[in-house]
Amino acid sequence: MKDLKHLYCFEKLLEDVNNDLVRQAQGRGDLAIGHVCFMIPEPLLNLPGCFSVRLRAPKTGSIEMGTYYMSSMLCEGCRAILERAIEGGYEFLDCVLAPDACAQMNRCVENIERQGLCSKEKFFVSYADVPLKADATGLKHYVKQMRLKILEPLHKVYGVDISDDALRKAVEAQNEISRLITAIGEFRKEQNPRITGYEFAVLCLATFCCPKDLLVEKLRETLEELQTREPEEKNPYRARVVVAGSEIDDPALVKLIEESGAYVCADRYCFGSLPGRQEILLNDEEDVLTQICRVYMEWGKCPRFMNTEKILERQRYMDELMKEYRGDGIIYQQIKFCDYWGYERASAFHIMREEYGYPVLSVDRPYVVNTSGQLRTRVQAFVESMEIKGMQKESPKTAGNA
Repeated sequence: MKDLKHLYCFEKLLEDVNNDLVRQAQGRGDLAIGHVCFMIPEPLLNLPGCFSVRLRAPKTGSIEMGTYYMSSMLCEGCRAILERAIEGGYEFLDCVLAPDACAQMNRCVENIERQGLCSKEKFFVSYADVPLKADATGLKHYVKQMRLKILEPLHKVYGVDISDDALRKAVEAQNEISRLITAIGEFRKEQNPRITGYEFAVLCLATFCCPKDLLVEKLRETLEELQTREPEEKNPYRARVVVAGSEIDDPALVKLIEESGAYVCADRYCFGSLPGRQEILLNDEEDVLTQICRVYMEWGKCPRFMNTEKILERQRYMDELMKEYRGDGIIYQQIKFCDYWGYERASAFHIMREEYGYPVLSVDRPYVVNTSGQLRTRVQAFVESMEIKGMQKESPKTAGNA
C-alpha cells in the first residue's frame, strides 16, 4: 500500500514524551498535565489552557535506577517510567494527576514526587480514589473524588476554568478526535483492510500523548486519504486477532504481531481505542462532571473492577469485538508483574477458549518487545495453530463436496 502521508510525523511524535507538539502547546502558554491511567477522564485534563500527556518511556534502555527504587518484582512499565523521570524526561510537566488504581504505578508517581524529579515552581501531584464497583455508590464517590482531587487543585494552583461550560468544550474537543479515530478504525473491519493495525496503533496512541487540537487536521487528512487508499492486491495476513490486556504504549508490539502473520483488527488494551475513543453524549439535565464520570465508569474494562458484573461484562465485550471485527483469535498480553492483568489473563485464557470457543494466546511480556525473538516465535506458532483449525473446519465441507 502507498504510505500514509502523515505516518512518519506521527511516529516521530511518539519517539519523545516531550515532543514537538507538546513544546508548541507549552510555547503558547498551555499547561502540560501528566497522567497515568484511563480512570482519570481525559476531558478533565484538557480544559481550556491545558492538555493531557499520558506518561510513557519510549526508547527505554536500562531501568536499573527505576528497579533500585521499586524492586525487580514490580511492573517493568512503572520502573521504566520512573527511570525516565530520573533522567529528567518529565521536567516539562506542570503536574501529575494519578488515580489510586494501580499500587505499582502509584509507587512510581510517589517516587517522582518525593525525589523532586519535576522541578517547576508550581508542580504538584494529586491522587484520586476511583471506584472498584460500577454502581450508583461508586459513581457518587467517583464524582466527588474527581472534583476534590482533580478539578479543584487545577483551579486553585493554576486558575483553570472548571465550569460546566469549560467541561462541555473539553468534551466536544475530545469527541472530535474520537469521531476521527473511530472512523479510521472502521477500515479494520474490511476483509482486506486498507490500514494496518500498526498504522492505526500509531495514530491512536498519538491522541493520548499530544495536544489534541494540534492533531485534528492531520487526522482529518489521514481519514480523507484512507477513503481512496487501495489495499494490497492480496491480503498479506494469515489470521485476524483481537489484542487485549495491559498497556501497549509502543506500537512495536503491534508491528511484531503483524510481521508474524496476524492482523491486529481490534485493540482492547490500555492506550487502545476500544473503549475510550467513542463519543461522550451529554444531556442538559445533569451536571457535566457526573455525566463524564458515568461514561468512564461504564467504559472501564480494567480488571481492577472485580465485581462479578464487570468480570462478565469484560468477557461479553471480548465476544462482541471478535464478532464485530471478525477475529480469528485473541491475544491476551500483560507487562511482566502486572497484578491486575496477571489474574485476568490467566482466567480469560481458559474462559474465552473453553466457554466461548476462541483460539487464545496468553503472553507475559517485557516492557520493551521489539527485539523479542521468543514472543515472535510464539505468535507465529499461534497463527499456524489457527490455520490448522481453519483447515480442519473446512475439511468436512470439502469431503462432502467430493
